[in-house]
Amino acid sequence: MITLKEELKSYLESKYRPKTAIMYLYEIETYLSNHPGAGSYKQPEVLQYIGALREAGKSPRTINRILAAIKSFYKYLSISGKRKDNPVRFLLLKHKISRDIQLQDLLDEEELASLLEKKIRFGVLRSRNLVIVSLLIYQGLRISELDNIFLKDINLENGKIKIRKVGKNNKRDLYLKENQILFFKKYITEDRTKLLKGRESSYLLIGARSMKMKGEDITKDIMRKYRDYVPEKKVNPKIIRQSVITNLLKKGKDIRLVQVFAGHRYPDSTERYKQSNVDELQREIEKYHPLR
Repeated sequence: MITLKEELKSYLESKYRPKTAIMYLYEIETYLSNHPGAGSYKQPEVLQYIGALREAGKSPRTINRILAAIKSFYKYLSISGKRKDNPVRFLLLKHKISRDIQLQDLLDEEELASLLEKKIRFGVLRSRNLVIVSLLIYQGLRISELDNIFLKDINLENGKIKIRKVGKNNKRDLYLKENQILFFKKYITEDRTKLLKGRESSYLLIGARSMKMKGEDITKDIMRKYRDYVPEKKVNPKIIRQSVITNLLKKGKDIRLVQVFAGHRYPDSTERYKQSNVDELQREIEKYHPLR
């Protein structure tokens, strides 16, 4: 007997390109795993889910992609006769997709380093959390890159980590700091095994229910841990990455090296961080201008 998942997979493959079909199926499965009764949801309940994504720090672009996947799910239910209506057929989200760097929230090097000093959890979760935070503040990784690190991507002997190509970012090999290697050793050799509880996984980061830790869970965890930790600044993975890149350019690092480090495909992506320094300086000049 053909299951709902198999029917849905076949439908998506018939309507979209292979990569899009795979991505939509993943988002739909994530949606249904969190909301088993979503098949009968009305528009207000779907909007609550979208609202939760916003609160979790998902970007407008990501939310639009997830909504497109959810729309395809309800369209499938409608045309297959599993429900008579499509609750999100005419749903459009009004939000601006912004790539602006929030200068007021950027963290300096001391503030970034202090994130490793905050002690919230101990036991098996402590080493995993140190691994996550260190990858954010030292390598400036995107959440989508953290989400796709496999155990085999870590080479502790050479002190390097392989970052896979995700979306528009390039693949690259980055060096680990000495203290990071200690975090990784304890996590990989001891605590990761305890978190798996006898299960197997090729992914580095293990979360709830002894399964791969999802990017959205990492984002939620970081935002919860560091809420109000740095006075008058927001702390989330995106801000941390922007801070790391901006600080490198402030120190005079060659922009081409920073581009490779950040995994930017195009120099323009790195240039906008350099421009932000000019904007910041201009703000300071205006702030202390004698005529103000």
